[in-house]
Amino acid sequence: MIAVLVALGLCALFAPPVIHWVGTRGFYLLALAPAGGLYWVIVNWPGAHDPPTVQTITWVETLDMNIVLRFDTLAAVMSVLILGVGALVLCYCAHYFDEARPRVAIFGGEMVAFAAAMFGLVVSDNMLVLYVFWELTTILSFMLVGFYAVRATSRRAATQALLVTTAGGLAMLVGIIMLGERTGSYLLSDLLADPPGSGIYVQVAVILVLVGALSKSAIVPFHFWLPGAMAAPTPVSAYLHAAAMVKAGVYLVARLSPAFGALIGWQVAVLTLGLITMILGGWRSLRELDLKLILAFGTVSQLGFLMVLVGFGDANVMMAGLAMIIAHAMFKAALFMVVGIIDHSTGTRDVRKLARLGQRLPVLMGIAGVAGASMAGLPFTMGFVGKETAFGSVWVSGALDDWQRHTVDIVMLVGSVITFAYTTRFMWGAFGRKLRTEPSAAVLKMHLPGVLFYLAPAILAVGGVVAGFASGPIGSLLEPHARTLPDYGHHLEHLAMWHGFGLPVVFSIIVVAGGAALFLMVRKLRDRLFGFRPLLNADRMYDATLRGADTLSLLLTRNTQRGSLPITQAVILSTVIILPLAVLFTGARTTLELNGFDTAPQLVVGGVMVAAAIAATVMRNRLAATLTVGVTGYGCGTLFALYGAPDLALTQFLVETLTLVIFVLVLRKLPAEPEPRHATGFKPVRAAIGVAFGLSLVVIGLFAAAARSEQPLHIDIPEAAYTFGHGANAVNVLLVDIRAWDTLGEISVLIVAATGVASLVFRNRRFGAAPRVADAARDGHGRSGPVGIADDDVPSDRTTWLLGSDLRDPRHRSMVLEATTRLIFPTIVVLSIYFFWAGHNSPGGGFAGGLTMGLGLVLRYLAGGRYELGEALPLEPGRILGAGLAISATTATVSLLLGAPALSSAVFEVTLPLLGDVKLVTALFFDLGIYLIVVGLVLDVLRSLGARLDVENEAQPGSPAPLRPDSGTDAEASGDSGPRRSDALAAGEVPR
Repeated sequence: MIAVLVALGLCALFAPPVIHWVGTRGFYLLALAPAGGLYWVIVNWPGAHDPPTVQTITWVETLDMNIVLRFDTLAAVMSVLILGVGALVLCYCAHYFDEARPRVAIFGGEMVAFAAAMFGLVVSDNMLVLYVFWELTTILSFMLVGFYAVRATSRRAATQALLVTTAGGLAMLVGIIMLGERTGSYLLSDLLADPPGSGIYVQVAVILVLVGALSKSAIVPFHFWLPGAMAAPTPVSAYLHAAAMVKAGVYLVARLSPAFGALIGWQVAVLTLGLITMILGGWRSLRELDLKLILAFGTVSQLGFLMVLVGFGDANVMMAGLAMIIAHAMFKAALFMVVGIIDHSTGTRDVRKLARLGQRLPVLMGIAGVAGASMAGLPFTMGFVGKETAFGSVWVSGALDDWQRHTVDIVMLVGSVITFAYTTRFMWGAFGRKLRTEPSAAVLKMHLPGVLFYLAPAILAVGGVVAGFASGPIGSLLEPHARTLPDYGHHLEHLAMWHGFGLPVVFSIIVVAGGAALFLMVRKLRDRLFGFRPLLNADRMYDATLRGADTLSLLLTRNTQRGSLPITQAVILSTVIILPLAVLFTGARTTLELNGFDTAPQLVVGGVMVAAAIAATVMRNRLAATLTVGVTGYGCGTLFALYGAPDLALTQFLVETLTLVIFVLVLRKLPAEPEPRHATGFKPVRAAIGVAFGLSLVVIGLFAAAARSEQPLHIDIPEAAYTFGHGANAVNVLLVDIRAWDTLGEISVLIVAATGVASLVFRNRRFGAAPRVADAARDGHGRSGPVGIADDDVPSDRTTWLLGSDLRDPRHRSMVLEATTRLIFPTIVVLSIYFFWAGHNSPGGGFAGGLTMGLGLVLRYLAGGRYELGEALPLEPGRILGAGLAISATTATVSLLLGAPALSSAVFEVTLPLLGDVKLVTALFFDLGIYLIVVGLVLDVLRSLGARLDVENEAQPGSPAPLRPDSGTDAEASGDSGPRRSDALAAGEVPR
């Protein structure tokens, strides 16, 4: 099974170049992959008394995500359809597409990938892995249905199918989790071996799973997406919407029926909706004029029929269901291919434009007639065997009460009458004479299809007849799965073409006679029957639902986001206050035991923080208010330190310092104080919201701490950090190992934030490194620039502490700051590297190290200006951010490839000269990614909020005229004529 999946995956990967190289005949080469898989299935067909083949790949064991593949009878039946029909459809594609356009090459890869996903779905024993393959089929279906992306109808159909099936899949995921948690295992085999009972919890879980199955198989009320999906190329309709994807829901119901077939909720959902779908889909097919839509609504009808049979919960009815699954795949795929040939040859699928096509294409009419006979349930076909078995087994089954099973059988009889009618209408619409003496214009102008174009539908049509005569041997292969269901006292009947004269034969006679009469009635009274717009239309209801969602979202947005920041904040904070507190006080709560301050320093620090918070609300000066708010942050870091959390304290101090710098950079663009007209004064509502928000955090925190009923986790964290994460610093091990998924998400958010800030500031050009001194002349800061280098002589032995500072306005320079920065920056860099390297066992880590390096860059920028920032780190921030994310993500994926859980740590011990024994933990590489991301974030912020705003300030009219950097120096006073600094710049030499 694993080999088949790998082979199909590799074939999908190499399909586009193969099609580009060979052309459309390359589809024959692609067909070899599913054909090889089909050979494996036939050779390894599970025996009646042999245990299923099970293969396991250890993956994420803690999440029960081991890839467990199980090959039993039901999986084998579905695999034959997926791989066999898939190979024939690929051969059909070789003649359906006229030329190998780029999209056609990708189409080939998508078709093979879909076969791989469907095969993985039917052999998955782990329900979570099954769901992964389930959603892969959804995504690939979206891409295949939207093949003609330039057409609005294709885009709409693809989106509609995606929304409906994805919503159903999400509901199914919830049901899978509920069942898995209840049974303690996510394996289907364990679930079926020991069903969890029939309580309300199980009923809800099963219904949620059924929502996914019903939406995938286009059962009412989710049926409307399938006819819309006919906008896809015909090979997609023949494969996905006849033989493969729509069978996924039928397969899941057949798989779960032995465990849940007796549940009331199951019977109501599966049987009732299946019967409604059978009638509704068949009736809708009678009003359509497009051959493909006739088959599409017929497929909806047949899927309802199949859903009833496989979900009935009876062994004999299951046999009928499996027989019909095989028959339906063959006749419906063949008929879709026939329609594709008609469309390809005549350019139309409209039954009104096709007359006497049977005279021009008698072979095609014969293929369609044989496949249609199976669809109508005529003798000597597999469709006849399945229909007869269904009529007889349902009537006598003990799974339901007498009136219930008789009602089901009669409704199936009505549905079969409609099926015969729309089959006859399809044949008449495609090949009939329609009272014309000459062929229609489309038929006269058609081009004859090649002989090989008939090959795939002919094989499938003839296969339906061969399977009918071989129904006995085929039935013996299907019986192992049917025996997993109860037979209610009726021994399991073998499939056969003829069981003698009885109720099924009477029903078949009624089907033929009633279907022919219904066809004639519809043909004569079509305008009266379908000349009006249906009152209920699922497609219009879908559109109305989307419009309602849009209207509701606009209404909500209009009333909560009016462009006013205070209103937006009030809505958000009020929601955060009301909802948690309402849940807290309406549910069970524990008794609070409040403790005061433990030590006097805590009281002092807390008092300072409270005073600073109150002061920040009354200050008018923006910078003073920002610094006052910073006091609360530093106070929080002090409390961390007092409570013995040096790592948190270090990070808090670094973050608070960096945050203050960013605030100051932004405040440069704002007046020192708000204008009088912008003064808000005292706002009681805002004050109440602020106080309530603070109190709610305190209350929720106190109740959360008091609700602890087990031993606190922090007691075991140090030992777990050292044992599993191989580090003594529990905080760092939590970040890079135990909860590394959270960290990976957080650093991704940091990158998004940095990109967003820079994009807003730069607007036009996002990328690029900070400018360097060598770029000064290009930026207009040379001899003739606005900050032109003085023509006065500069002493040759003058010390330049920072290169970029010589290009700044002298009024903004501080020689003490420049000299200090020159001296301590290397120390900051070394400290940053130390924090990074030692953080796994001591306070520090990649985050703290990156913040320290970022503060070093901040110091260089403040002392030397934007050109000094480029000299400090002449790299593009985006590259640093991307490299950091790539390193962290690679660390996660490499462990998966090695068979370990994602982001798990491994230890390597090496002996190096001089250094001796060195222990290297792979989490260090993940931490390196964090380090680079923090450094890139700080550099990006400084480049955007710092350097970019500097440029805009200099370009603003009325800004102070830049002064010469060397004005007022001793060289100017003495008149010494040494070499000019502008000459040095021009020569590319910068004195150091």
